[in-house]
Amino acid sequence: QVQLVESGGGLVQAGGSLRLSCAASGRTFSTYAMGWFRQAPGKEREFVAAISWGGVSKSYAESVKGRFTISRDNAKNTVTLQMNSVKHEDTAVYYCAAKTGNWGSYYPSDYAYWGQGTQVTVSS
Repeated sequence: QVQLVESGGGLVQAGGSLRLSCAASGRTFSTYAMGWFRQAPGKEREFVAAISWGGVSKSYAESVKGRFTISRDNAKNTVTLQMNSVKHEDTAVYYCAAKTGNWGSYYPSDYAYWGQGTQVTVSS
């Protein structure tokens, strides 16, 4: 089992940058595939990015490709989401999630473990 805690959210101007972090508990962090999701008010939770166990393989939603970067540090039990050139439509609560088995799933229901979320607000 793994527990996840996100941090780094806040208010940022459009075009700016923000770095989200997710700290994981447990000694088996490297066995989990990780993902970032987001949920805007009145909308369903959507996939943002995913990373494989060792951090070599990554995937992104089309809406963030080229602007966001996911990475992980298994020695520190952390996964990060670097957000550059943010847009107003990036405003949402961002969640870190973990799953066993195959990496890269776009579906929230495939992830068994979730953080509490961190709010990102992009001002125009």
